[in-house]
Amino acid sequence: MSYQKIAVVSGASSGIGAATARHLAAAGYHVHALARRTERVEALAKEINGTAVTCDVTDDYAVSSYAATLDRVDLLVNNAGGAVGADPVATASVADWQAMYDVNVLGTLRLTKGLLPALIASGAGTVVTISSTAGLIVYEGGGGYAAAKHAQTALVETLRLELCGEPVRVVEIDPGMVKTDEFALNRFAGDAARAASVYAGVAEPLTADDIASCVTWCATLPHHVNIDRLVVRPLAQAAQHKVHRVGV
Repeated sequence: MSYQKIAVVSGASSGIGAATARHLAAAGYHVHALARRTERVEALAKEINGTAVTCDVTDDYAVSSYAATLDRVDLLVNNAGGAVGADPVATASVADWQAMYDVNVLGTLRLTKGLLPALIASGAGTVVTISSTAGLIVYEGGGGYAAAKHAQTALVETLRLELCGEPVRVVEIDPGMVKTDEFALNRFAGDAARAASVYAGVAEPLTADDIASCVTWCATLPHHVNIDRLVVRPLAQAAQHKVHRVGV
């Protein structure tokens, strides 16, 4: 009897997470769309014939309770994350840094730890973690986000070493400039003008669908092929500080 592979995607209520859920469903996975916003994940699950999971990855009990319902998972996509603020270190908000660390780093830890037994039991599991180019290089005003993403990258690299010999691939995807409906808006507390300035003059930043395509490609390669790290930037962004902008 054939078995439909199961994928769990965190942060699936919008942006990269929602796009990834759609792409994986199109690739044949039964997707568990996991996020805090019940209404959104229920609508998405209905659209892709998946399963809606209301779960906050910063909540130990919520994550462990969900993990206990699963005995097999083929793919985990750690996508839940985000940035809060862009203050310099000298005036940084400790609460903002804690919030970023809790969702980006500890959220990844909670969900990965909870689902590892099921991923191993699948006999061919894959963990894909969406980090950022901020996890590879720092920039002014990005200390908190870069610190969290560096820690997330360290978690992924350590996990890959520790799982060597187990039937689980560990993949890290590091996007550069991606324009989604909520990332920059959330970072700047709903300041639409400030959020728009991030992408000013850039004709074609990456989209959520671009990153979802990368996730699906990594996940659907033959299982002996592991993409350790995939760094993805738009053509206009040569590096963190080198972006081609027109008319700005």
